[in-house]
Amino acid sequence: MEANRDVVKKYHEVWSNGQVNELGKILAPDFVCHFIDGIEWKGIEGANSSITSHRKSFPDWNEEIVDMISEGDKVVTRFKSTGTQLGAFNGLDPTGKKVTIYETAIYRIANGKIAEQWGFPDALSLNNQLETKN
Repeated sequence: MEANRDVVKKYHEVWSNGQVNELGKILAPDFVCHFIDGIEWKGIEGANSSITSHRKSFPDWNEEIVDMISEGDKVVTRFKSTGTQLGAFNGLDPTGKKVTIYETAIYRIANGKIAEQWGFPDALSLNNQLETKN
């Protein structure tokens, strides 16, 4: 079970450091990510594209695991995500705003790699922080 937790920690590190060349060691070739808002991507290339795109919008994106629970082939994390919007995001021009949201994700591990992810970001809070006039 510790190995399952370690691979999930490494995935969060890739989101934080942008080292997408590490994804082959972390994700199963048939990896699928499902987000609550209907967004889905598949495979290592899908994850690579999503992480790269997100880091263009938020170059300093950082994910800090707050809670981690594991049982069987599943690992669940609650994590704090922060970043400064310096690129376009969801049709919104760069705002220069620093955002903080909390997210939850469930991971299914198979053969030592993440095979599936279900993501639950606090998109409402993110959008409110970006759209609020300062």
